Amino acid sequence: MLRTFKTTIMAVAVLVALSSCQNSSSDVRDAARQNIENTGVQPANPNAAGDPNAQTPDPAAVPVPSGPTTTMEFAETTFDFGTVQDGEKVSHTYKFKNTGSEPLVFADAKGSCGCTVPKWPREPIAPGASSHVTVEFDSKGKGGKRNQKVTITANTNPPQSFLYLTGEVAGGAAPTTSPEIKVNQ
Repeated sequence: MLRTFKTTIMAVAVLVALSSCQNSSSDVRDAARQNIENTGVQPANPNAAGDPNAQTPDPAAVPVPSGPTTTMEFAETTFDFGTVQDGEKVSHTYKFKNTGSEPLVFADAKGSCGCTVPKWPREPIAPGASSHVTVEFDSKGKGGKRNQKVTITANTNPPQSFLYLTGEVAGGAAPTTSPEIKVNQ
C-alpha cells in the first residue's frame, strides 16, 4: 500500500514537471518568435559566403540601446592585413562619421574571440562629427586564414554594425581539419 502510494505520488510529480516544461517551452518559443518579428534584419557578413563556420548573431541576444537613433558611416568595414607571422599583433583604425541628426552613442564593441580587441569612443559623437574604432588582433597560435569580426552596438538602426580583419597567419599552428574516417568493408 505504501509502495503504491509513493509510486502514485512520483508519477504525478513527473507529469506535473513535464507539463510545466512544455508550457514554459511554449512561452519561450512565443517570446522568441515575437522578438524576431519585432527585430529588424541584421546585416549579413559579406565575407561569409561559402563559409560554413560563419555565425549569425542571435537576434534575441542583441542589446538594443534606448532613446533616439542616428546613423553612422564607416570609411571601410574590412581590412586585409595580408600575411603576418605567428605571434605578431595587427592593429587597424576604422574611421567613421555620425551621419545622423542625433548624438551617436556606442553601447558595446566585441571581438569574435579574445584575440580581437576593439577600442571605441566612450563619449557621445555629435552629429556630423567623426571618430574611430581601433581593433587589435593578436595572431599568437592563430595559424591559417583569418576572418576576425568585431560587432559594434550603438543607437543606430539596425543596432549592430560589423567590422572585419582578414588575412593569413603563417608559421603558427594551422587550424585542425576533420579527421579522415576509413570504414573497413
